[in-house]
Amino acid sequence: MLLNLEGVHTFYGNFPALRGVTLYIEKGEIVTLLGSNGAGKTTLLKTISGILRSRSGAMTFAGKRIETLRSNEIVRLGISQCPEGRKLFSEMSVLKNLRLGAFVRRQDKKGIEKSLAEVFQLFPVLSERSKQSAGTLSGGEQQMLAMGRAVMSNPALLLLDEPSLGLAPLVVRTLFETIQDINKRQTSIFLVEQNASQALHIAHRGYVMETGKIVLTGSSQNLLKEEKVKHAYLGT
Repeated sequence: MLLNLEGVHTFYGNFPALRGVTLYIEKGEIVTLLGSNGAGKTTLLKTISGILRSRSGAMTFAGKRIETLRSNEIVRLGISQCPEGRKLFSEMSVLKNLRLGAFVRRQDKKGIEKSLAEVFQLFPVLSERSKQSAGTLSGGEQQMLAMGRAVMSNPALLLLDEPSLGLAPLVVRTLFETIQDINKRQTSIFLVEQNASQALHIAHRGYVMETGKIVLTGSSQNLLKEEKVKHAYLGT
């Protein structure tokens, strides 16, 4: 088991945002997390990556407890997050944004160059735009850059928060194909995605979250058949 959460509670002040979340991700899996706005999905990703500190419960990654670790320590262990909204350094070049993604492994120069070549293979347009400022890219290209930057830390687990948000359907299709390509390179993926149909079609398993709780889990095929999922997230 790569990632395991047991009874995780996270608060904003006195407000409970996560209420006893228990879930797991195996090596090599794509696992998706569905839920409406405000359900706690982004809070969960931030808790896993150490941006937010859980108040109780246990989180284990590759056999090591991580709930008390700082974000940079968690990245070094092998968890990288691509945040909602991309959070790029818009005035900096594409190449500099990518290299910043490898900051925690900055001593591994050969490894960084290898990762950079892999990112350019995954996203050829980034190689073409490497000297451009990130802020001059299209929305789809910026999302590719945000994902590429996250891949530069060479993660075992990649956390993706709403990667298709606001993008055109053709770009979304390409993006999901690339997510599968990243997964084929032995990177596990935890995918928060408002496009439930697309997410379930590429994921192995899924969880459904409501008001900070996991209320449903199962294989992607089973979740696609669930009436609750159909009505709430698939529009059928």
